[in-house]
Amino acid sequence: MSPSKLDLLQGTLDLMVLQTLTAMGPLHGYGIARRIEQVSGDAVLLNQGTIYASLVRLQQRGWISAEWGTSTNNRKAKFYSITKRGRKQLSEDTAYWQRLSDVVGRVLALPEGSSEK
Repeated sequence: MSPSKLDLLQGTLDLMVLQTLTAMGPLHGYGIARRIEQVSGDAVLLNQGTIYASLVRLQQRGWISAEWGTSTNNRKAKFYSITKRGRKQLSEDTAYWQRLSDVVGRVLALPEGSSEK
């Protein structure tokens, strides 16, 4: 996979993780992955390596923080929360993706043989 496609996919996952933490509050990695899978209707399936790579990346950028706690099944787990910087980044990324989606939608809506400008 080319670096630009990989960056695009990582950015998409990071955006979904930030939004999930904003909507749900602190969650452990498995909970974040399951919530994204549920909301996507299982169109997005995440393995542990994928979700944890995203969490490490987001934590290194200061967009999320982590704290050890106890999960609902009484196991020790790291719970992730979005930071103030993460909320700012989420806002910027959401605006970018909405603009990009609009542009792609307009291009894909062009009828065949269209000479519209």
